[in-house]
Amino acid sequence: MTGRGDIGGSTVRRLQLGARLRELRLAAGVSREAAGYRIRASESKISRMELGRVGFKARDVTDLLLLYGVESPEEHERLLELTKAANSPSWWHTYGDVLENWFHSYLDLEQAAELIRTYEIQFVPGLLQTEAYASAVIRLAHTNPGETEVERLAKLRMTRKETLERPDAPTFWAVLDEAVLRRLIGGTEVLREQIVALLEACENPNIRLQVIPFDSGGHAAAGGAFSILRFPHEELDDVVYIEHLTSALYLDKREDVDDYAAAFGRLIIEAAPPARTPDILKSVIADLDAS
Repeated sequence: MTGRGDIGGSTVRRLQLGARLRELRLAAGVSREAAGYRIRASESKISRMELGRVGFKARDVTDLLLLYGVESPEEHERLLELTKAANSPSWWHTYGDVLENWFHSYLDLEQAAELIRTYEIQFVPGLLQTEAYASAVIRLAHTNPGETEVERLAKLRMTRKETLERPDAPTFWAVLDEAVLRRLIGGTEVLREQIVALLEACENPNIRLQVIPFDSGGHAAAGGAFSILRFPHEELDDVVYIEHLTSALYLDKREDVDDYAAAFGRLIIEAAPPARTPDILKSVIADLDAS
């Protein structure tokens, strides 16, 4: 896996390139219609390019840079290199046959993030799962999966975990409903191993883990799980990721992100403080041993 210094996969590269082209177009006072005409495309194609939702041709990028009056050879070279990178396969491409299309973008975004905040109500977050627990979750989420598919998806999840061990690892802040710790995913032994792994994760300085106990009553994000990703690249806005059974939402409008950030802010206040998390986990382990 590449690090954040390598910009984090084709999705992030497209977003960066699109954002830079939009910035240059606006600075030059060129309309999307005029830009589209220059590269023999529609106004909507320019919009999709600037949002990073389509691939880029080097010829189109060169034509747009000339239209926008960009004279710097260094800027031309940088953006053409970014174009090449945006069209290159992401690190996870060898698993593409077992991945849902809507999950591709998240894998790139997760790798590129410098801060990941997540709230979970059903499962331990993927970046903290053990292989046995991940396999059990995958079997629940897929209809009659073959063992090879389960093994490959679990291996991919274990590879994702390396993100938290990199020298430039993101800060990972997770708030878990207590139900996550009590639900017997995979059976008692699998869950016990997972809780022990969470206890060990609490020692990682990049990880902050909090639990919302059952006795806390209702809380700020009763509607469901979500993640908020922040990036070290100034041209990339924060993204909220919400996963459904057969699809996912990626929200980047400022008002949406602000609402979810505010909800997460309330969650960390309502949850037990991080210093209490080891004791909560040890209590869960004791209950499992006694069952």
